[in-house]
Amino acid sequence: MANNRGRRRRFGAVRQLPSGRYQARYPGPDGVMRPAPFTFDTTADADDWLAEKQTEIRRGEWRDPEAGAVSFRAYADKWVEERELAPLTRDLYRYLLDKHLFPFAESDLDEITAPRVREWRADRLRATGAKTMTAKAYRLLKAIMETAVDDELIARNPCRIKGAGKEKAAERRIATVAQVDALAEAVGMRWRLMVYLGAYGPLRPEELAGLRRRDVDLDHLRIRVRLAEPERMNGRRVQGDTKSEAGTRTVVLPEFLRRELRWHLESFAEPGRDGLVFVGEKGAPFRRSTFGRRWRKAREIVGMPEGFRFYDLRHTGHTLSTRSGATLKDTMVRAGQSSEKAALIYQHSDEERQEEVAAGLDVTVRKARAAAAQKAPDKSSGTNLARGE
Repeated sequence: MANNRGRRRRFGAVRQLPSGRYQARYPGPDGVMRPAPFTFDTTADADDWLAEKQTEIRRGEWRDPEAGAVSFRAYADKWVEERELAPLTRDLYRYLLDKHLFPFAESDLDEITAPRVREWRADRLRATGAKTMTAKAYRLLKAIMETAVDDELIARNPCRIKGAGKEKAAERRIATVAQVDALAEAVGMRWRLMVYLGAYGPLRPEELAGLRRRDVDLDHLRIRVRLAEPERMNGRRVQGDTKSEAGTRTVVLPEFLRRELRWHLESFAEPGRDGLVFVGEKGAPFRRSTFGRRWRKAREIVGMPEGFRFYDLRHTGHTLSTRSGATLKDTMVRAGQSSEKAALIYQHSDEERQEEVAAGLDVTVRKARAAAAQKAPDKSSGTNLARGE
């Protein structure tokens, strides 16, 4: 068939419609004839469009226009299932999809454009004010859409807002030694050791949940952190590895915790080598919600701000360890943190050094307690386990 320029068309076909406009059709790499998504005023316009489409195919830039007609929610669900995610991470992604990315649920992948993403983010921030969760949701959306690009379902990732996935962490609060003692006292006898290990271990909540008697060496004041048992959103505990490879570690405790540790093992821990160190009043593994209520009440009694979380006790431990002479590597080993920074590769913290850190921490806390006692003498009578003397 010749076109109106007197040249024979070698790619595609053009026909005039009853309306007088022209329709262009072309064969894709798979041999299937596909129509242009719109009609043209003239055959010349149709020819130009076909030439551009032929160039895309030759350069390998052509994409099936129907490829992006895939439900975002179906694709996102498959995306989550195909990845080896920790249970809590999987829960978080499901929560973000349900509670924050739901406006895209009924859309096809190719319908999610950069303007829609910007509008969605602005609406989320206005509606919830949750900058942290919005940033998490944006990162998840961007990761899913990037995979869609790799799968050649869309040509370009629509998530292109600079800095939208960054979380600005609030300055971590730290407690004084006196405040840690007060929190331990207010939270109750069953849970006071948890407060001390959270601060002076410093152990993560999920590490405390997984702690067994066999992990505790009372004679040498050591705790072996081998696993973690985080609580999922459905309330079930799941046993797994520590947060990172560095999380599997031996923690040397300061001497002032010896009496606290012994007393707790005798009074509250489950019997047997595999017995849990921390259990609830009814003998079952403690629940995050139950302990959370006690923690909030203790925080109120002590007069700590609402923003002070149990996890912030770790920051307190970091700070006190540093003040007692620990190096950055020492505190990283103690807290079970890992880093790829080249400068840290050349630093070393062995068990002997950890004993020195624990001893320094012991001195630091005892001095702080002595100073506090001089300013406000303890009028209470009886044994005070917090003093450890």
